[in-house]
Amino acid sequence: MPQIWMTYEELGALMNCDAAEARSAAQTMQLDRRRSRDGRTRAKLNLMLTEVFIDRLVRDGIMRELDSCVGDLRTMRDRMGAARPAAGETRTSAAG
Repeated sequence: MPQIWMTYEELGALMNCDAAEARSAAQTMQLDRRRSRDGRTRAKLNLMLTEVFIDRLVRDGIMRELDSCVGDLRTMRDRMGAARPAAGETRTSAAG
């Protein structure tokens, strides 16, 4: 299982709370906590929080991919609409 260490701010974002509540939750859940070289304390996610973190990463990736596909479809629709003759116009075929 990967080790994922988060600051209390990051943990709060994951848990939908503020940093102080995340710190309290980390203590309650007895998460490993360490001060990093940058002076900030980080908590190591347990299995449940790791699953939530990875699920969000996957979901966010899927949403970005969907947004990209929707954009591609809109572009194609616009291109096809521009190529369509206006009402009352007829196209001449090359075979003629």
